[in-house]
Amino acid sequence: MKIQGNTILITGGATGIGLALAESFMEKGNKVIVCARTEEHLVHAKERLPGLQTRKCDLSKDSERRDLHDWAISNFPETNVLINNAGIQRVIDFRKGLSDLDRHREVDGEDEIEINFRTYVQLAAAFVPAFIKQKDAAIVNVSSGLGFIPLTIMPIYCATKAAIHSFSVSLRHQLKDTSIKVFEIIPPTVDTELDKGARASRGQQDRGIPPDLVAKEALPRMEKDEYEIAIGRAENIRAASGIDFDRIFNNMNRT
Repeated sequence: MKIQGNTILITGGATGIGLALAESFMEKGNKVIVCARTEEHLVHAKERLPGLQTRKCDLSKDSERRDLHDWAISNFPETNVLINNAGIQRVIDFRKGLSDLDRHREVDGEDEIEINFRTYVQLAAAFVPAFIKQKDAAIVNVSSGLGFIPLTIMPIYCATKAAIHSFSVSLRHQLKDTSIKVFEIIPPTVDTELDKGARASRGQQDRGIPPDLVAKEALPRMEKDEYEIAIGRAENIRAASGIDFDRIFNNMNRT
């Protein structure tokens, strides 16, 4: 993949991994567009990166996902890279039944399956027809090491990340004879607000690696057409999932 001279749309790009990727790509001479649900985050991102293009968008809504695609293609027809990065992470106890499953949606209106998986699928389907006409194009899906061995207190998050990995494999195969390359970035735990403070509330000491390290490692590996980019501990988890799943699973889920 060429990492210069692209026009790149990053979902969830105003904070965390998305913003780190935006900054790294802009440093390489790319035009970057980010979308996010929160206007305040977009303002702060623009202050940090004055050349950044921004769009307020609630990706939990089908209509806004469609509008995002139409707006991007209309205003930036040269767009040739989609980075599916938006995501949320929730601790859910199925022993409590529907009450715990519905609790987060009632508070903030966010649904993990909708945002973490359906958004990736729908935006990929929306952009593929335009990307095929480009000389060089790419779809980058951000998954997680937890898609290979789950942390059971976050069952839906882990399941959506496993689905993203499977989806990326199938999409890559379908598009192998086109100009579109399909990458998967597989981070370990990263120090972001993905879980809206849940790590701190449960006393988790290891907050993960800085988002900048994900971007720093991902870009040169994309340039080398490494399609599955497992970073740090995520590489160990991915490798162990095939040879030592039970031991690692039990270690991760001891509490």
